[in-house]
Amino acid sequence: MPMSLADIVATLPSDQPWGPPTTTDALVDGVPYAPYSKGDKLGRMADWTTEGKDREGRGGRQQYNRNYKDQQVYGAGTSSLFAVQVAEDESSFSVVDNTRTSTKSRGFGRGGATFIRGRGRGGRDQRGGRGTFQRVGQRGGQQNGYYDNRGGRGGRGGRRFGGWKDYDKPQRNRDSSVNIKPDWQMLEEIDFNRLAKLNLETSTGEDIESYGFLYYYDRVYDRPPVKNNERKLNVVDRAAYNVTTSQDPIIHELAEKDEATIFATDNILSMLMCAPRSIYSWDIVITRSGNKIFLDKRDGSSLDMVSVNENAADAPLEASEGNKDSINFPGALALEATFINHNFVNQTVIESDTSKYEMTHENPFYNPSEETEALASKAYKYRRFDLSLEKDEDPLHLIVRTELDAVVKNNISGEDQLLVIKALNEFDHKAQGSGGALDWRTKLTSQRGAVVATEMKNNSCKLARWTVQSILAKADVMKLGFVSRTTPKSNDRHVILGVMGYDPRKFAEQMNLNLSNGWGIVRTIVDMVRGMKEGKYVLVKDPNKNLLRLYEVPAGTFEEEDEGIQEEMGEEGGE
Repeated sequence: MPMSLADIVATLPSDQPWGPPTTTDALVDGVPYAPYSKGDKLGRMADWTTEGKDREGRGGRQQYNRNYKDQQVYGAGTSSLFAVQVAEDESSFSVVDNTRTSTKSRGFGRGGATFIRGRGRGGRDQRGGRGTFQRVGQRGGQQNGYYDNRGGRGGRGGRRFGGWKDYDKPQRNRDSSVNIKPDWQMLEEIDFNRLAKLNLETSTGEDIESYGFLYYYDRVYDRPPVKNNERKLNVVDRAAYNVTTSQDPIIHELAEKDEATIFATDNILSMLMCAPRSIYSWDIVITRSGNKIFLDKRDGSSLDMVSVNENAADAPLEASEGNKDSINFPGALALEATFINHNFVNQTVIESDTSKYEMTHENPFYNPSEETEALASKAYKYRRFDLSLEKDEDPLHLIVRTELDAVVKNNISGEDQLLVIKALNEFDHKAQGSGGALDWRTKLTSQRGAVVATEMKNNSCKLARWTVQSILAKADVMKLGFVSRTTPKSNDRHVILGVMGYDPRKFAEQMNLNLSNGWGIVRTIVDMVRGMKEGKYVLVKDPNKNLLRLYEVPAGTFEEEDEGIQEEMGEEGGE
């Protein structure tokens, strides 16, 4: 008798269900799958655009699939099922991070940073004779070549208030301050982002020796000029010197006495401490002899020149870039500013043999039997700073030769205050390269703060260097003169519009200038050289990028150039 379907179902055991077993495992043969849900909307079988959207940002696949941005993808509600556990042996796997971070190959500074400590032995310091001292203002026309074919700040593409195609203009390509030769070996490349993070606290320093004398500052220049009676800037020829470190006889005496490990001048050291603010190319020659390190400049180096509007967004252009005013080329402006500073210091002091501030020793570079001009007001203070770290076995000291320009009596206490005198110059506030500067003749008295703020922006590197030099010398006041052309089309006649005095330390705070960062940079470069063998090295600022490069150069590099320059000077003197 045939059985019905109901009878067959009734005979099945109730404790053993029929069909596939019930399970919560979401794997089929070891492969994860998304269980079907009636609430899911059937869309694309596979979607690779979600990851593309996050990676591409604007444009790309996001625009192509923007209509499906809010559409639910099949199985989206159960995405956690696809989270595969990474095996322990896959420790080398890492997720790509799309955030931009600066590349760090080596850490420097305090607070978890690493300093390299090196040792060396042997060699004797090469001593420079007194006959090789270079006068400030000598060979000015030949120094003009540094800023030529340079231009201003790169990457901006013309004037910021120009046409709508400013973005399409090519980047300015400037030349390096020194010719990189094929036999130079690059050892290190340091980005400015790394330099800005360095930090090293140090003391205010101590005086070792002092040389020279200072005249008293003429307070007449602190008064605002009378209308229609401007003070002219006169040419005052005085004997002033800018001797590099290795040719300074006092530094050699201190090195032989083992007073310090590192030796430099304030001109060179300030450039290194303010390196992140620099735009133009510059170079420093570093010589390691035994355990001593000397920071030098080349003869006719860019460090001797005073730049103009280096940090302006619309920096002065070269002739090749469309500038038709030859007197407003970067090289011509730098030469003009250098001679303005030289003459301004000599004019603003009261020369009197009976009333002057004498230092302990006489000027070490002046030879009265050979010089025909009178000696300028200048004092040299050799000061020592401690750059040691807690982990250092031996102390690391630096001696720097600092300069002071004048002295003035305090109005209240009557004590002598040491001054550093510098001059800012205006060439034409309407010309290209002025950087949006105000008209000093009309705004200097009524809007003094705005004028100074604009100069801090356009000449950030120059003002930072002057401030660092003043602090290194432990000057009480930094005098800033404002000098303008008599007529914008003539660069050989100038007038003094006013003089302002600042406390260098407070001025540094206004500029957001951190000296601890500068000392960290110095310690970093010194430790790099200490970890290398004895020899000569050159630190070069890249002309078009914000980075420094350290090269190892042959021992006789730059010596032939210096001999050739001295021969040219001797021939000119003979004529």
